[in-house]
Amino acid sequence: MTSRQKKTPGAGAALIWERPEPAVRPAPGPLSRDRIVRAAIALADAEGLAAVSLRKVGASLDAGPMRLYGYLDTKEELLELMVDVVYGEMASAGPIPGDWREALRTLAHRTRRAAREHGWFIDLLGGRPHLGPNALAYLEASLAALSGAPGFEDIDAVMLAVGAVNAYVIGALRGEANELHAELASGMNQTEWQRASDAYIHRMIATGRFPTLARVVQDATHPPADVLFDRGLDCVLDGIEARLSRGTRAGAGERKLPAT
Repeated sequence: MTSRQKKTPGAGAALIWERPEPAVRPAPGPLSRDRIVRAAIALADAEGLAAVSLRKVGASLDAGPMRLYGYLDTKEELLELMVDVVYGEMASAGPIPGDWREALRTLAHRTRRAAREHGWFIDLLGGRPHLGPNALAYLEASLAALSGAPGFEDIDAVMLAVGAVNAYVIGALRGEANELHAELASGMNQTEWQRASDAYIHRMIATGRFPTLARVVQDATHPPADVLFDRGLDCVLDGIEARLSRGTRAGAGERKLPAT
């Protein structure tokens, strides 16, 4: 691995968000971070995240990979820039409406829509927080939707609730993405796969060892993905609301204690 590939910004080095672009060079073709990132997104949308490399992105722009290194240092920086563009698309949908519950639902659906439009996006969520300006604006909107609302006077309570919703959304979207990957790998959609394994599952249920699984197969409604996502989100939001209600009752009880 070359020193260029292993390069890690030191304590005094500017992050990609604060680093100026090199001067524009008209030949052999003008470049900019925006053009590079848009080309990388187009490549990822068409072929998946594994297809994104500085070599391929450079080729799509008629530029060698070394020219791209003038605009960013590593592939990881390119991925960060790609993620931030998607957060910008989410923000362009407009202001966050309603109370804390409606606001969190809106943010969850925007994330899901972005993951549907860019199948690679969910693969880059769930690790360390993204620090791009659009990602920070999304985080600010998520926290502001709760901050100051009754029951959310403590910023730790805000972070717990936002974290719980984000954890659900990322988990649910990973499940949807995994199903799409399985379809591509097997050549069968979910219905076809279920038909292929139906006889085996019924033989296993007939052993009597899986009574609860039998109820799932025979009695569960198995709603479509859109409905399932909303129902799961409701469970999380209901849990947050119940916790707020318990806290309010506990606080009222404390105020009613007689003085000693």
